[in-house]
Amino acid sequence: MKKWIIFKLISLLLLSVSCNGQQPNKKSSDIKNGVVGGGCDSCELMYIGMPEKIQSTNTSPGWDQKGQKLVVTGTVFQIDGKTPAPDVIIYYWQTDNDGYYSPKPGLDSKVKRHGYIRGWVKTDEKGKYTIRTIRPSPYPNDILPAHIHLSVKEPDIANEYYTDEINFDDDKLLIPHFKKYPQENRGGSGVVRVLLKDNMQIAEHNIVLGLNIPNYPKKATVVLQSGLNIGEDQPSFIPFHVYGPDRGTQTCPVCKYGRYHGIIYFVGNNTNWNEVKSWLQFLEQESKNRKKYLKVYFVYGNDKDYNKDQRQSMLEKLGSELNIQYTALTFVPSFYDEKTEAVLNKINPQAENTFVIYKHRNIVDKYINLKPTKESFKMLSNALDKTQGDFFDLPEPNYE
Repeated sequence: MKKWIIFKLISLLLLSVSCNGQQPNKKSSDIKNGVVGGGCDSCELMYIGMPEKIQSTNTSPGWDQKGQKLVVTGTVFQIDGKTPAPDVIIYYWQTDNDGYYSPKPGLDSKVKRHGYIRGWVKTDEKGKYTIRTIRPSPYPNDILPAHIHLSVKEPDIANEYYTDEINFDDDKLLIPHFKKYPQENRGGSGVVRVLLKDNMQIAEHNIVLGLNIPNYPKKATVVLQSGLNIGEDQPSFIPFHVYGPDRGTQTCPVCKYGRYHGIIYFVGNNTNWNEVKSWLQFLEQESKNRKKYLKVYFVYGNDKDYNKDQRQSMLEKLGSELNIQYTALTFVPSFYDEKTEAVLNKINPQAENTFVIYKHRNIVDKYINLKPTKESFKMLSNALDKTQGDFFDLPEPNYE
């Protein structure tokens, strides 16, 4: 009994000393000196105990311990968000089922602040990785949501850097925390949505190398910027639904259909209605063919001479003309509008179109200024295949 009390006291002491260290903060001096990622408090501990040969799948020391079994799996991409990145080392560390970075006999004293539930994976030739662990618990009597820390080491970058922690969207502590401390989206959103397979929870988590990373030497080739980045989460917003699903309402696509996967087709000030009709006919067929798991939205956001009644009447005529059934025809006053929260999408109104494809809220692909050609239809159809994935048919946990 005394040994157990001593163990808990040691755990509490380590927790109190290292909670700040578990938040791998940037160092201003490192940012100025051009260190990729801006520096990281304790990320360098990834090299202590690192095996010479690292696999793309790792089973953590916590897998057979008390707690909810969890599988985290995903793909690491280059800065474009589309090209898989092989041979990237991901180091992770986390709390145990009681919320402690627990020590363990034989653990190097230098890494006790990370606890014994730590490990490494190296992405395979397709950029894939899998971590088998247990779901971490929040720090005892704290306001921080449960999380798994990540730092990455690219084969051609001199130093490691941290990405957003893995957080869980069903964690009641998450939203209050994000209101106070918004995500940095380093490497993309860290928020995962868990699914169930037997007694395991499964969470998909992709990483985009260099995304929102200070001093990152590689740059994505972008001719025109419109929309959020691949890897970030599709935000909630409430357009006016004129035709198709949710007609006559202001429904948030990802709020109501977050379990589904979707594509949002944004059109702003430079509108070619013949091209819009061609795209809508294509998307309507895609939505019909994939209705089990795909939701499609058209969002018109021209801010020139905006009149709500005229815009509604115009889209009603368009929906009737094209016999729209599965595609939601919607509009917002402009892409800068704050009442509908359309501004959160960061759409460039000068772009002819912006296609945002998301999977369980996370943006997995994006296209700007596409022409409605056979080649574009094929490319977009192939991109929509990403919205299904290996785990779509798995159930979600029951939430209170």
